[in-house]
Amino acid sequence: MKELSIAQTLPGEWETIRFRYVANTSKGRLPEKLEDEPRVETGGVPYLSMEYLRGDSEPTEFVFPNGMVTANEGDILLLWDGSNAGEFLHAKFGAVSSTAALLIPVKFDRSYLFWLCKGIEPVLKTFTIGMGIPHVDGEYLKDLQLPFPTDERFQKAIADYLDRETARIDALVAEKEKMLDLLEEKRAALISRAVTRGLRPNVPLKPSGLDWLGDIPAHWGIERAKNLFSVRDQRSELGDEELLTVSHITGVTARSEKDVYMFQADDKAGYKLCYPGDLVINTLWGWMGAMGVTPLEGIVSPDYHVYTSKGDLLPEFVELLCRSRPFVAEVSRWSKGVWSSRLRLYPENFFEMRLPMPPANEQRAIVKELELNHSKTKVLVDTLFRSIELAKEHRAALITAAVTGQIPLEEMAA
Repeated sequence: MKELSIAQTLPGEWETIRFRYVANTSKGRLPEKLEDEPRVETGGVPYLSMEYLRGDSEPTEFVFPNGMVTANEGDILLLWDGSNAGEFLHAKFGAVSSTAALLIPVKFDRSYLFWLCKGIEPVLKTFTIGMGIPHVDGEYLKDLQLPFPTDERFQKAIADYLDRETARIDALVAEKEKMLDLLEEKRAALISRAVTRGLRPNVPLKPSGLDWLGDIPAHWGIERAKNLFSVRDQRSELGDEELLTVSHITGVTARSEKDVYMFQADDKAGYKLCYPGDLVINTLWGWMGAMGVTPLEGIVSPDYHVYTSKGDLLPEFVELLCRSRPFVAEVSRWSKGVWSSRLRLYPENFFEMRLPMPPANEQRAIVKELELNHSKTKVLVDTLFRSIELAKEHRAALITAAVTGQIPLEEMAA
């Protein structure tokens, strides 16, 4: 029988107990596919997607609760499948997703239980199972030995202490993340302005005739995408080329360099080939900005669409265009689908889009200016990321120390 405790030694009046005697788990389910999208008005409840749980203030997807596992505000969820399998987090009201499980407490106050679960999180994440997508090992979880003080007053003190101290660290992290967001906002605004208005603030303008572009420099052109790109539909014979992935944040990158645990086929023969300078659009997520110009040669999912430039737009300028919010909004407008979260951009729609076409020398100047700006802010961005990483490491260490009795009660009460 597999057994592991997160503490080698414990203070007096502490004991251990297996997880199976502390809480039960109820795995979420996939919602039933319906023709009509459920809404609150028709009895739907929020679907607890990771985006909604982690930050979105409003749910974007609703499901009918029949047959689903539902959680209330403040319940404890365990992410069961995916790259964050083994993470515990507080629930919002709604239907538990198929990749998470609801904890049903058997012992301990819920507030203390949450921190006790967070204490075993690093171990649980380390011992996930699954060749491609990580999963929580349910039997391993049940046999995990959890330390706890027998005095309930000590349990409450630990919960109160961690509520207070983690809130302080979270606030510090939030401030730094806000600074990162502001820097990103500033860069996004700079990109959007440069690819739609150019670099000269006083340049004469003319109406573009397009809502998403507004006025553009008088010497710029407008061209249909079909006259600027053509579809590349070359297939890999063996599927052994570098597999690429497309993100709305980083554009096209090698999948081997990213922590992606989504299912991938063993046989990639028939995947689409792409070459440096090609525009790659994730058909399903293009409306969110999942597109970019590849700097690499490789293969992408056959569900993506690959376009090769006819030469009027520089690849680097097209990449900036993909990172600009007005362009992403226009891509969303041309993406078609019944549900707002199921939009797809096909070549016949993409080719109808109209794109700005600055002179080639101006495209180069825009690219150079934005690269210079990026290099100036990168040092600050890297420093902020590192300080956030250190704060999160400190938070995790504090939780482990508190739930294993390494912090004296007097110190927690101070």
